Amino acid sequence: MGTSNFNGLTDGLRDRLAAVLPPIETAPSLPFEVYSDEAVLRWEQAAIFRRAWIGLGRADQWANPGAYSALEVAGVPVIVLRDKQGTLRAFANACRHRGTLLLEGSGSAAVITCPFHRWTYGLDGRLRGAPDMDQVPCFDKADYGLVPFRLETRDGFAFLCFDAQAPSLDRWLGDFSALHAPWSLGDMVSTFHRELEVACNWKTFLEVFSEYYHLPYVHGGSIEGLYGRPDPGDATVGSYASQFSTTDGTGGLLKDRQDQILPTIASLEGRNRQGARYSWVFPNLAFAAGTESLWVYEAMPLAANRCRVRSTLCVPAETAALPDFEARAQHYIDRLIAVLDEDIPMLERQQKGLSTPYGGQGRFCTALEPIVANFAVWYARQMLDEA
Repeated sequence: MGTSNFNGLTDGLRDRLAAVLPPIETAPSLPFEVYSDEAVLRWEQAAIFRRAWIGLGRADQWANPGAYSALEVAGVPVIVLRDKQGTLRAFANACRHRGTLLLEGSGSAAVITCPFHRWTYGLDGRLRGAPDMDQVPCFDKADYGLVPFRLETRDGFAFLCFDAQAPSLDRWLGDFSALHAPWSLGDMVSTFHRELEVACNWKTFLEVFSEYYHLPYVHGGSIEGLYGRPDPGDATVGSYASQFSTTDGTGGLLKDRQDQILPTIASLEGRNRQGARYSWVFPNLAFAAGTESLWVYEAMPLAANRCRVRSTLCVPAETAALPDFEARAQHYIDRLIAVLDEDIPMLERQQKGLSTPYGGQGRFCTALEPIVANFAVWYARQMLDEA
């Protein structure tokens, strides 16, 4: 594979990543090792996940004061919670005493108490209690609050950043809010969540969600034929890519359930009422905004060949209030599960192929895979910036 440079990437991988840079019409796809090599994953964590704004999904996961989740974000234990004033916060999930994991799972809490030595923290992260530490010279509780991380919300999504020096979230997202304004994403409410592990690289999961090329071959019996030929990929400003396609009915339902369609999002006008916009916010959040619903995926790496995936179905609040919503929404949930059940075997088969040390770099069908191609460019730049 070549000798390692001072930052951990081999010279050969540097060259292969550099070849991915624009124009995407003639550039190769990403090299196989970025999907299968544990050393590359470690470098991704440093070059991308420790520096980027990471998508945590919809902010209403933590709807009420005290709601929390203990997450692992690219190997980092994190607490996300909503404090008593309604602010969404993120902290390192490690006691300031001797590092014990403070919380596990999800739930609601009035305070955070370490199970080891009972150091206790408020939901604002301040250390409130530390048994017997008043006898320790020069100990001030104000110096030992939980380590905070940057956490902000836009358009109903929550984003986390470990790097205090990283650009602002507004700069990261660029014109994201303007492009997606017709869907009123911030007014959507989450109505269904599903979490699972998939035996594939985190990037391949998001890639398959973001491209049209595989639809007739993998989803011929479920959703193929619902989508028209997609528009060219949008020219975007920011760390994301997007593409729109008209649909025959809705992409949110299986072909044989189109009579169960929910009301159209009231803010949509013109052609936006006739299709779906697929977007990928780099590095790890992708979604489809349809005519009546929003379905969201986040993927987090667990290993080079395994990721944790969370899916969420969202609708406008007035749709969720319909008396028959639960029954009708089940058809949308069935679609999400059925299509993912078709994708997963192919993703796991792809992962086995990507594990060969003898694979080359392919090419993109840029009409049907522009989001994937633009992610490849973004990814290569992030990795090379640190190499």
